[in-house]
Amino acid sequence: MKKFINYIDAFLYRTERCEINENYIKVSHKKGYPKRLAINRKFESQAFLNLEEREMEMQIKKGSLDFSLIRKKTEDESEKMVGFLRDLIALPSPSGCERDVALRIKEEMDRLGFDEAFIDDYGSVIGRIGKGSPCLVFDGHIDTVGVADPTAWSFDPFKGKVEDGFVYGRGASDNKAAPVVQIYGLNVLKELVGGNFPCTVYVVGSVQEEACDGLALGHAIQYSIKEKVDAVVLGECTGCAIYRGHRGRMEIMVSTAGISSHASAPERGDNAVYKMAPIIKEVESLNAKLKDDSFLGKGTIAVTKIECNTDSINCIPYACRIYLDRRLTAGEDRELALRQIKELTSASDADVKVLRFTEPSYTGKVLDTEKYYPTWVLPEEHRLVQDARGAYLALFGCEPKIGKWTFSTNGVSSMGWLGIPTIGFGPGEEIFAHTNQDKCSIEDLRTACAFYAALPAFVS
Repeated sequence: MKKFINYIDAFLYRTERCEINENYIKVSHKKGYPKRLAINRKFESQAFLNLEEREMEMQIKKGSLDFSLIRKKTEDESEKMVGFLRDLIALPSPSGCERDVALRIKEEMDRLGFDEAFIDDYGSVIGRIGKGSPCLVFDGHIDTVGVADPTAWSFDPFKGKVEDGFVYGRGASDNKAAPVVQIYGLNVLKELVGGNFPCTVYVVGSVQEEACDGLALGHAIQYSIKEKVDAVVLGECTGCAIYRGHRGRMEIMVSTAGISSHASAPERGDNAVYKMAPIIKEVESLNAKLKDDSFLGKGTIAVTKIECNTDSINCIPYACRIYLDRRLTAGEDRELALRQIKELTSASDADVKVLRFTEPSYTGKVLDTEKYYPTWVLPEEHRLVQDARGAYLALFGCEPKIGKWTFSTNGVSSMGWLGIPTIGFGPGEEIFAHTNQDKCSIEDLRTACAFYAALPAFVS
């Protein structure tokens, strides 16, 4: 119990005095510190909290952890993490081609003594440490976008160059550093607590995220992990901040039909491209009218591709298609987005539909799904956000940044479709993702590794 009192005093909310009996904790706060006792509960200057047995148990577990030792062990693992990340970067893994990197990750899980490690029928690599409640999933996708022009890079995108405190290469920031810090973080915690691991944690190295957000993670949660998942933590790059949501998105196709004729007599035909032109202008105008949200930002729509069918360049096109990237803020969903397009004045005769994803994974399995990825936000006061905040505060003695992603993540499945509380914490900066400057700082690897080592003791 003394350790528990010291934990609260030293790490959580800097209390002046802490008195405990079997049912209550009474706290007097130092002037200037937040008037809170337990994460996600606010109190006046003198506060009483009736703790449930499970919460007391979890607080004692937190109090028994030596956070300075977590940081030291993480520092000691830096070289191994860098080497592991370089191994993963050296294995090209565009969506649908992740087999080699999945096998390398499984090899590392086995080497570090995970309780189990396997590759599921869709190709995601999954490892488990611990047993009992709660059940957490740490996810990091292992596919990347491709490298269209290697000459546009100032370094080899598959060498894993180490320079000036960074690891460089395709996937360094998005998202191969995630399984590295998650696996090594859990290993650090396992070495510290031995057989007293505080809960069940699965690490999922999910496939095909770049092609279809959330598909592989949702499949793993529903069919490969044989127990109820209580919370998900995404390793997508956040610059080691805690993220709690992002806008949703859709991929939409709009089609117009015409009649072909010889281009020397265009009046004999009906040009499908001309039919599409006013729709494009209306889409551009629609963008300015979309909803805004103080946290997520504005909904957007953009034409990203246009194509037509014509028998030759001297024939009138008989079909035209545009493809739309639609980002959905709070209060926007599939039905609203489709209705807004269909109600455009010039789109009355156009066909509007959401695209489907039907590409097989590297195992050959197809999960046919619509390319609609819902908006999701976890409230800042939610217990999972505050548990993560407590872990960060205990480790580093300062408040974490709490924010959101600009891009989309696998959270569209875990939180958006399945309703499982989800947050993100990852090494690397979003601005380097999908660029020819793809990189991750080694300091971020250490910070994120320590966070993933501490978090399981906080989530109750």
